[in-house]
Amino acid sequence: MKLLRSERFPAFLLLGAAALGLLLANMPFGETLIDWSHTEIGPAAIGLNLSLSHWVADLLLAIFFFTAAMELQFELTKGQLNSVQKALRPAVAALGGVLMPILAYLMIANDHDTINGWPIPTATDIAFALGVLAMFGKGLPKQVRVFLLALAIIDDIVGILFIAFLFTTDINLLNLVIGVALIVVFAILSRMRSETNTRVIVALMIIVALAAWAFIYLSGVHATIAGVMLGLVIRQDEGLRASHALEPWVNGIVLPIFAFFSALVAIPAVPVSELSPAMFAIIVALPVGKIVGITLFGWLSNFIGRKNGDPGLSIPDMLPAAALGGIGFTVSLLLSRLAFAAHPLVADEAVLGVLIGSFISLIIAAFLVSGRARHYRRLAAQGAGPSEDEKA
Repeated sequence: MKLLRSERFPAFLLLGAAALGLLLANMPFGETLIDWSHTEIGPAAIGLNLSLSHWVADLLLAIFFFTAAMELQFELTKGQLNSVQKALRPAVAALGGVLMPILAYLMIANDHDTINGWPIPTATDIAFALGVLAMFGKGLPKQVRVFLLALAIIDDIVGILFIAFLFTTDINLLNLVIGVALIVVFAILSRMRSETNTRVIVALMIIVALAAWAFIYLSGVHATIAGVMLGLVIRQDEGLRASHALEPWVNGIVLPIFAFFSALVAIPAVPVSELSPAMFAIIVALPVGKIVGITLFGWLSNFIGRKNGDPGLSIPDMLPAAALGGIGFTVSLLLSRLAFAAHPLVADEAVLGVLIGSFISLIIAAFLVSGRARHYRRLAAQGAGPSEDEKA
């Protein structure tokens, strides 16, 4: 379990699962495997006969969003984003990390069939980015990790808003009201759990959470939003305990399974000129858009809200964080499927774009992070670097 709670190993696991999915999808039996992922199971009478891939994206990924929302709740109240002063700089940098990838995407893919993909390159995969930082960033100042964490959390908020507002259709108000009511019941139970500490309350919380997920799904709102809402309303101490208990399962099972199913894409046997512009737009927007946007807006943020002469991060320190921001992966893969739900072939090519763009960002980030870390290790050897408490 300790290995699955680390920052490095889950990143390898996630990458390996995606690589395995892509490899198997392009073997002789790949078409059969892809067809199997579309097999529908579940109670059709209540509208929950979903394909395997949809169960993974809608239910399993809701668990990931549940843990992400609990972390977000903590950061907004007691962590890196609990004041305007703390949140201002990473928020400005995150704004650049959203706007520039959108602009880069739209410059390449702006026709009728591909324009809906503009949200795809805006996401940052927190677990993956922190894993790469942990692998290559020994010796970096702690401020770099703090900046990246805050930046990625804000990115998550943007991604959640995109999912909630852009990919919600034909809302069933009654189901939505019931789902929200069940989330309120879940919040109340979490507070009873703190007072009574009984297994019965825990069991009830799980049942209510699953029911809330089902009603939110049936309402037409994307089901992962149920995970977000549950994570935000749970009592914080209970949320921290739940997050700690779920972390190895999310890192070791939920995210790798999602990455595997998302990467079940047959590489098109067509000339490059016939590939969708969406794929090329994502490949460019993730590394280039993120690096330019986060670095430029992050540098501008150094002139906003200065306090006690704090100069903020320098551009050489900001560049590694900006490159890490281009590792979109989990949320970008989800957005690819949602944005092109009506165009499966374009969705597959968008997924390839996410995988390639994220891998390019990973390589660039590894180079920049390791180079900057070596710089600080040399300074430390000369007695001029950050102290042990200031290192990432």
